[in-house]
Amino acid sequence: MPGEIMAECPKCHYTRTPEDNHVPGGVCPACGIAYGKYAAAQQSATVQSESNRTISDEKAEIDYVRDKPLKEQIVSLLFDVPEQTDPLVFHSRVIGYVVFFLWGWWFISTNGSWIDIGDSFMHNINLVFHEAGHILFIPFGRFMMILGGSLFQILLPLIIMVAFLKQQDNFEASIMLWWCGQNFIDISPYIADGEYRSLPLLAGMGEESHDWGNLLTMMDMVDKAYYLGRTSFITGSVIIVISLAWGAYVLWQQRRFILPR
Repeated sequence: MPGEIMAECPKCHYTRTPEDNHVPGGVCPACGIAYGKYAAAQQSATVQSESNRTISDEKAEIDYVRDKPLKEQIVSLLFDVPEQTDPLVFHSRVIGYVVFFLWGWWFISTNGSWIDIGDSFMHNINLVFHEAGHILFIPFGRFMMILGGSLFQILLPLIIMVAFLKQQDNFEASIMLWWCGQNFIDISPYIADGEYRSLPLLAGMGEESHDWGNLLTMMDMVDKAYYLGRTSFITGSVIIVISLAWGAYVLWQQRRFILPR
């Protein structure tokens, strides 16, 4: 405080004597500092130092993460979970996981049947993005415009998956991987039908608009339609299994960090 008489100067440690009464109480007779201003300056310096230390620690943590080997960074990104998990969020994820688990195995059990896949709820959702893909890829030529429908179906879930991973939300990322696998299954009967062009298309479209019939014709691979369709189905099935295993592991890890109610 200004004017306060201190027994010892906080800077030079000079101890006042009765002979120093001619010097104001808030000023050191030896070094001339004002006690109050010096204390305020020291406090400000301490706060700044703590702030700098916090920034330095955060930077060191970021540098540590960046300096980790790529393999460790990927493992951390895919499998690390927060050390606190809200119980409501956790249990809702468990319920969601069960739904996608059963749904995923149902898609695998269809064995690529168009009747089952084409009538599914997910096919109607995927169809919207399929048509959007054709429009998005128009600038890249006729081949890519035709391929863009099926390609965008597969890429969109992967793009969203990466966004979830950047937010350190790897459970939702695993669901997006599930969706990617489901899209491979979704297009598998369409690919297999490339040789016969018998599947029903959108209203008003004839067989000349059959994406995979046209693509395989352009690549001179019409005779490989069935095998490519089976490859797409198997790829999708494997991706769904991987996504379910990933999601289960993340939930298993998160169960340890459920906050008490």
